[in-house]
Amino acid sequence: MDLILWRHAEAHEASPGEDDLSRSLTPRGERQALRMANWLERQLPEGTRILCSPAKRTEQTAMALGRKYKLSASVTPQGTADMLLTAAQWPVSKNTVLVIGHQPILGETIALLLGLQKLECAVKKGAVWWLRSRSRLDGDQTILVTVQTPDML
Repeated sequence: MDLILWRHAEAHEASPGEDDLSRSLTPRGERQALRMANWLERQLPEGTRILCSPAKRTEQTAMALGRKYKLSASVTPQGTADMLLTAAQWPVSKNTVLVIGHQPILGETIALLLGLQKLECAVKKGAVWWLRSRSRLDGDQTILVTVQTPDML
């Protein structure tokens, strides 16, 4: 199974009293989302299932891709790595799953799957981490396929 974790692009800072989930992308964030979406469109297999946090900035990031997506409360900023992995059906899903979400949940998921000593891995805004699960005789493995940032494209 392939699991692709995409952090939302750059967003405006929250105004006093503003709900965090209502923050939108900055103009730079919109450009980041489009650059990454263009790259992803060339890479994603048909049938990729897309899960997106219900936050405005993640939906705006998802819309840059132009594919159907499902909102999932399991990938909000308050979610956990276990919630994300359950929603993605890791590692048994037959389809590639793209999750568009936030820190720290994405970094926690990466750290857990790669067996890192730290509890969280830094994920830049707009970046994609592509992970793959595979079975070997000595057990299951998680492989880091690629990491892309909008600035690298």
